[in-house]
Amino acid sequence: MLVKTQCKGNEVTGLRVGVYNARRYFPRHVAAIELQLDHLRIECGLTPEFWHGLPEIHDRRLCVWLESKQFHKATRDSILLAMIPAGENSFKIEPSSLNGTSRMRHSASPALSGAAA
Repeated sequence: MLVKTQCKGNEVTGLRVGVYNARRYFPRHVAAIELQLDHLRIECGLTPEFWHGLPEIHDRRLCVWLESKQFHKATRDSILLAMIPAGENSFKIEPSSLNGTSRMRHSASPALSGAAA
């Protein structure tokens, strides 16, 4: 699935999963997920807002990693990343390809394009 970085000014604040992806890939009973960031593995909690229209993942360690990879670029634009299932409630974060598809061949969900994201 494709996700977007969330930015406030020049600071990365998290990942926007999108409503469609939240419904498709995240069971409601899951309170936390594991993210694989290169060699790092971190557990990130999912807030109640995740299920009520704000499907975002916020974790300072994730933000530091994203900034270290320079996924925020010099602009304030969000960057598309691939969030690849890697086990039960576990996902690997990778750069998406330039044409907007991830290595898993999943296309961007309608929820990630436009204002609905």
